[in-house]
Amino acid sequence: MSSELEGAPNYIKIAVDLIMLLEQNDVPAEDVLAALEIVKSDFEKKLPKSTD
Repeated sequence: MSSELEGAPNYIKIAVDLIMLLEQNDVPAEDVLAALEIVKSDFEKKLPKSTD
């Protein structure tokens, strides 16, 4: 990881790592976006429930 990212928040580091992984493997943009929707949905379910 570059020294520019050392002080970055974890979510930025994760995003950069994912982008690099997907680009290095030539994953089509449509597949990435579809997969990210599934990943987002899964992780949203893992968030603590709000008691509004």
